[in-house]
Amino acid sequence: MGAGEGAVRLRPPRNAPARRAVGWWRAQCLLLTAAPVAVLGVLGAFIAPARAWLLLPAAVLAAVGLTVAALLPLWWFRTHRWEVTDAAVYVRTGIFLREWRIAPMSRIQTVDTVRGPLEQFFGLATLTVTTASAKGAVKIAGLTRETAADLAERLTRITQDTPGDAT
Repeated sequence: MGAGEGAVRLRPPRNAPARRAVGWWRAQCLLLTAAPVAVLGVLGAFIAPARAWLLLPAAVLAAVGLTVAALLPLWWFRTHRWEVTDAAVYVRTGIFLREWRIAPMSRIQTVDTVRGPLEQFFGLATLTVTTASAKGAVKIAGLTRETAADLAERLTRITQDTPGDAT
């Protein structure tokens, strides 16, 4: 066999998260911002001498949080990609620090579907593919619950038919 024959060509993963993942990510950003803004606002309302010192940071934090919630999820949607083939699971994430994870089918140990309360509200799920890697599990976030269930079933079927000991 010559060089390059039978070799797997690496390319960017093709699939984007579900469009409603943008709303899920926005809700997460807003919830993370709301707690400190609320604390600063309540303290500013009740502690008269420190009112300006507490309400001004609350307003700035709220403005930054709203800006982040408006822009960052759209950027995440444009950069997060995933794909499952008969050979591997591919996930590419990150904006400034790009991470590209590839989990060969022979290394997959478990496949889990996780749906937190906020994900359930948006009809989403995260597929977690655990491998024998020291780096940890490969996660595909922002999938519809139907897509996550189908992928979990497909991965289970493919890994059963793939030779190897997942170590």
